[in-house]
Amino acid sequence: MIQLIINGQPQRFPLPDQARPPKSDQHDAMLNITQLLAHMALQGKRIAIERNGEIVPRSKYDEQVLTDGDKLEIVVAVGGG
Repeated sequence: MIQLIINGQPQRFPLPDQARPPKSDQHDAMLNITQLLAHMALQGKRIAIERNGEIVPRSKYDEQVLTDGDKLEIVVAVGGG
């Protein structure tokens, strides 16, 4: 489990399956932003994410490995007229 502060609220999330045999890529047992968004059912939505005070470009979501205690601000764009 990993604890993140999302929009000011502490939340715990499971890490991807750690029971798999180890591979050369050590990111298997870590959570990235893309995985977090899937867990929160936000994939495909128009959102902006700030991690520990820095905006994260959408192109970097797969690369941004989250660590325990990270502070995220997630803003979901809402259309209207």
